[in-house]
Amino acid sequence: LRPMRVVLASASPARLEVLRRAGVAADVIVSGVDEDAVEAPSPSALTLRLARLKADAVAARVGATDEAVLIIGCDSLLEFDGKAQGKPADAETAIRRWRAMRGRSGVLHTGHRLIIKTARGGVRAAEAVAHTTVHFADLSDSEINAYVASGEPLWVAGAFTVDGLGGPFVTGIEGDHHNVVGLSLPLLRRLLHELGVDWTSLWGPPQVLR
Repeated sequence: LRPMRVVLASASPARLEVLRRAGVAADVIVSGVDEDAVEAPSPSALTLRLARLKADAVAARVGATDEAVLIIGCDSLLEFDGKAQGKPADAETAIRRWRAMRGRSGVLHTGHRLIIKTARGGVRAAEAVAHTTVHFADLSDSEINAYVASGEPLWVAGAFTVDGLGGPFVTGIEGDHHNVVGLSLPLLRRLLHELGVDWTSLWGPPQVLR
């Protein structure tokens, strides 16, 4: 039997790569949700609300099929000094953030919402937030300027990556490191279990990883 169709409601190539390396092939449908227009009482709640909006928007666009479809919606934010830090608006903002974060720690929240649309028209959903503490190196001003000049911090929540140029600037992680990339595989497995789906049933044919 071929695995259930999986749709990732995110434009993030990092999330898609996490799934691929875990043996899950996914289609991508971008939700089009205006993230800046959404509010919530806390950074954690905001990630879950955004994940819900993204998954629900894509689920509404996935029409009736003769197979079950799993839609995965995610959103990540770094909480630092009690405030949500999404993608920085510009280089100056990214530099200010890194000067504040260096030598300190933040919490990366990722909201997850899973929706399964069955072939008979049924819908099941589960959702939760994963939390990972990230410890940052004490960067020099020249390192911060060079990193921001690379452009990478402008495209990611919290202005850093752990799987790219920003990796050497993260000294430690408490929790699931996949969550820092943007999608927690252990949480995804648990939510699937709540929906009656075994994680291994999503595996497709063996893939050649590069």
